[in-house]
Parts: sequence; structure tokens; C-alpha cells
Amino acid sequence: MTSPIKALFVHLLTATGAVLAMLAMLAAVDHKWDMMFLWLVVALFVDGIDGPLARRYHVKTNWPTYDGVLLDLIIDYLTYVFIPAFALFKSDLMNGWTGWCAIIVITYASALYFVDTRMKTKDYSFAGFPACWNMVVLVMFALEPNFYVILAFVVLLAATMFTNLKFVHPVRTERWRAVTLPMALGWVGFAGWAAWVDFHPESWASWGLVITSLYLTCAGIVQELLPKRA
Repeated sequence: MTSPIKALFVHLLTATGAVLAMLAMLAAVDHKWDMMFLWLVVALFVDGIDGPLARRYHVKTNWPTYDGVLLDLIIDYLTYVFIPAFALFKSDLMNGWTGWCAIIVITYASALYFVDTRMKTKDYSFAGFPACWNMVVLVMFALEPNFYVILAFVVLLAATMFTNLKFVHPVRTERWRAVTLPMALGWVGFAGWAAWVDFHPESWASWGLVITSLYLTCAGIVQELLPKRA
């Protein structure tokens, strides 16, 4: 198989995220939250592997007619932002005006973040919360906290999107990657488990989600507080 064909297949893999987004949206419209999140977890897995494949097969050089970065951003906005925000609003987790505030903050702040050319740091981490609302909303479905607590998390995370607070990239951030990558894979596994059992409150998946989410949220900030030795 030639290099251009390999690069094309990577683009085609990335594009499957659009189909997964549609399947998730159809499930969300029918309030089938477990199926919606299962599709979003699959989309998250695809998003996690297409980047390394794109760099390995040099898609910018071998198939430059498709803009892989733009394609990825379009799909990410659907699967990371738009569909999770819709689910949060249409579920019973938010109440009245808090739901409206949440979806406006999530969609508006994320649109600005996605076009910010400063979103990546020198070590390929994210500057500010990387709009992973699919992960946040799934955890909220699993834990079912008070709607004021959810709104507080939404506002706080959205505010960090416009700061230089560091959030690790599970694959590209080299420092602590031996821990970060297994944590990220663990999160995907716990998320799939939680959705599979329809967020049963007695499932151990919820504890796994809490532990892995705390690490992925705080690891970059801790790295900033503990500078790497020369």
C-alpha cells in the first residue's frame, strides 16, 4: 500500500467520527443516554488513535488535499461539545435556567476555544480546559450531583479555557505519559462500562471515572507547580 493511500485511509478513519456523532445524536433525541454515550466513547477512541496515525503516515504531505486538522475540529465540536450539551439540557440533571446557562456557556466558550491558535503549549498539552464536555457530562450522568454543582463545574471549567492553566494531552504530553495514557485508557473503559449498565448507581465504574477524571484534570496543573528538572 502506497504512502498516499495510507494517508487517505487515516482521513477516512477520522471522518467516521461524523457518522458516530449522528448515531449519538439520534440516540440523544430519543433520550437513550446509554447508547448516546456509547457512541461518543467510540468516537473518543477513534479521535485518540487517528492523531498518532496521521503523524506516522504524514497525512499533510501524502494527502494534502484533505485538511485533517479542520476535519478533526468539526467532528470534535459535535462529539465533544454540541451533543453533550444537548444531552445535559434535555436530561433531568439541570433545572430551568441552570440548563439554559449551561448550554450557552458550553457552546459559546467552546466555539471561541476551538479557534484559538494558542490552545496548545510547547509540550503539546492544552492551555486551558480543552472543551472535553463529553467527558464532563458523562461523569455528571454517572454521579448525578445537584444541578447547582453541575453549573458551578461548567462555569469553572469554561473560565479556565481562557487561562494558561495546563491540561495534559494523554498521547502527546511526554511528561508522565506512562501514567497519563493508562489513566486515559482507563477512563474510556470506565465510561463504556458506566454507559453499558445505564449509569447504575451501584456500579464501580463511577469510582473509576472519578479517579481517572481527577488525574486527567489536575495532572497538567500539578506539572506546572512542579517544574521539570533540567
